[in-house]
Amino acid sequence: MSYTPAEWRTVEPFTQKASEQAQAHPDRRDLFLCHAWADRESSAKELYGHLKSNGASVWFSEEDLPLGSLMIREIDKGLRNSRVGIVLVTPALLKSIESEGVAEQELAALLSTRRVIPVLHGVSFEDLNNISPLLASHAGLSTKESTLDNVAAKIAAAAAALSAA
Repeated sequence: MSYTPAEWRTVEPFTQKASEQAQAHPDRRDLFLCHAWADRESSAKELYGHLKSNGASVWFSEEDLPLGSLMIREIDKGLRNSRVGIVLVTPALLKSIESEGVAEQELAALLSTRRVIPVLHGVSFEDLNNISPLLASHAGLSTKESTLDNVAAKIAAAAAALSAA
């Protein structure tokens, strides 16, 4: 389906296109939330809730891993079907990266796409740079300067802008 330039200036074509995309690709998400296992019931769940309440579609392991499924395979699908990766960088995530856990594998996949936004929560830029200079080289946000809710609102707005492009 194509639209005239005048139609592209209205909201309706974007809404229709988003609806068509959702029907054609029901597993497609705006964001993939990478986090440490230890953060799944605390800061990761809180960030997920804020992202959702701000209108973003988010792949989050606590919501999207079916019981009995192969975790790594489902994460792989989530990564593939998400447009941007959010990495919640906490002390627990830094430990996971160092020990080469599942978060390390997610991070490696996200870094290869160059579609990643680090969100520092309870760690400094220097802490991150000491563990992952590649992730630290990406523009991101920190909860030292803003609340997790405000960070989520900024990310959701960026995801909405990408969806409209």
